[in-house]
Amino acid sequence: MARLKIGDIVEITTGKGLAYAHYTHKHHTHPRYGALLRVFGKFHGVRPSDFTDLVGNRPAFICFFPLGAAVNRGIVSIVDNVVVPLEAQAFPTFRAGVIDPSIRKVKVWWLWDGEKEWRVGEITAEQRKLPIRGVWNDTLLIERIESGWTPETDPT
Repeated sequence: MARLKIGDIVEITTGKGLAYAHYTHKHHTHPRYGALLRVFGKFHGVRPSDFTDLVGNRPAFICFFPLGAAVNRGIVSIVDNVVVPLEAQAFPTFRAGVIDPSIRKVKVWWLWDGEKEWRVGEITAEQRKLPIRGVWNDTLLIERIESGWTPETDPT
């Protein structure tokens, strides 16, 4: 069983090269969410020797991911551990909503800070940048890294 630690650097093999994520939080109240990753969109041909600069960058997106299971199955690897930058230490606020199948968009958005949830209805351009709450599998994680997906560009 993987012994994960906050600050672990996760190496993800994609069709476009190596990508990296930083394990920053474990949600203790809702263990089903698993590890919270800050995922960086830059691709690498070889593993960097130092990840300090990488974790200081703005991530492409933030998501929950079953990290322990993925490490144990050899889907991703832990390659280093770097202190979580001050600006990433607070638990982020997420947006969530149910897609209306008739329009394929969310009409009513909710925000969640890890403890409480509140209804906001339509979201602002600034709120569109917030991560979308949900647990992603490795297929979705890699697909979104490779496509350059960000919460701002999500069609919902």
